Amino acid sequence: MLVNGKKMLEEARRKKGVIYHFNINNLEWARIILEKTNAMHKPVILGVSEGAINYMGGYRVVSALVRNLIDELHIENDVCLHLDHGSSYESCKMAIDAGFTSVMIDASKKSLEENIKETKKVVLYAKEHNVTTEAELGHVGGIEDDVNSTILLADYDECLRFIRETEIDSLAPAIGTVHGIYKGELHIDFDLIQKLRDNTSIPLVMHGGSGLSHDILRQAISCGITKINVNSDMQYVWAEAVRDFIKNNPSVYDPRKIIMSGRDAMNQFIEEKINILDNEK
Repeated sequence: MLVNGKKMLEEARRKKGVIYHFNINNLEWARIILEKTNAMHKPVILGVSEGAINYMGGYRVVSALVRNLIDELHIENDVCLHLDHGSSYESCKMAIDAGFTSVMIDASKKSLEENIKETKKVVLYAKEHNVTTEAELGHVGGIEDDVNSTILLADYDECLRFIRETEIDSLAPAIGTVHGIYKGELHIDFDLIQKLRDNTSIPLVMHGGSGLSHDILRQAISCGITKINVNSDMQYVWAEAVRDFIKNNPSVYDPRKIIMSGRDAMNQFIEEKINILDNEK
């Protein structure tokens, strides 16, 4: 069932659990994630970047794809369709108008005042359409970045002001993680997570969930992270499985068989992440 993210995130926060956000990049990935999480009876957030939206044909294509997969596959678990790193109010509005149930406005590279102003505008439009909102404060580095030189950790007092003035539903504070695979030594500010958890009432989001050990992820969750975004790790798992399939089946040329050869690896990956609080490894 397609829902906004508010209820699932608030419930996870209350129970000190976590909701995973898995990015989708095509029809096959959307289907695999939906079927696996449904079989596990677990809520899930399907994240879609602007790049993936362009690749898949547009906001309405993605929305229609996910909605029809939910219907045709008889998906019964709660599913949230989320715009990941919306670069502008216009992008968020297009996602909302197309039927996305959650949007992230990422104005983190702008000044605090500009970030607040643009986020407030998105929040207002989203609330009118029963859509949940997320925003970023500080700077989460990219895959080309050196961890030690590019991350701008979120400031605690600015986070409090940002939450108060924007009325955002969830916040992704920069805590020391990086999108993609790390190139430097990792330093996550667990104290900031805990302090924000103890003094705010909204779910906290970790971007850059790839490349982290289960111990680090569990510690982040225990400190107050409620939503973890994962993309690169799953891309690597899928790519490795597909490469092995092609190597061992050189005569296969059917794209359906090639793309779906990564299904089992992705299913295992998804299960390990969702069960992370029960996984002692």
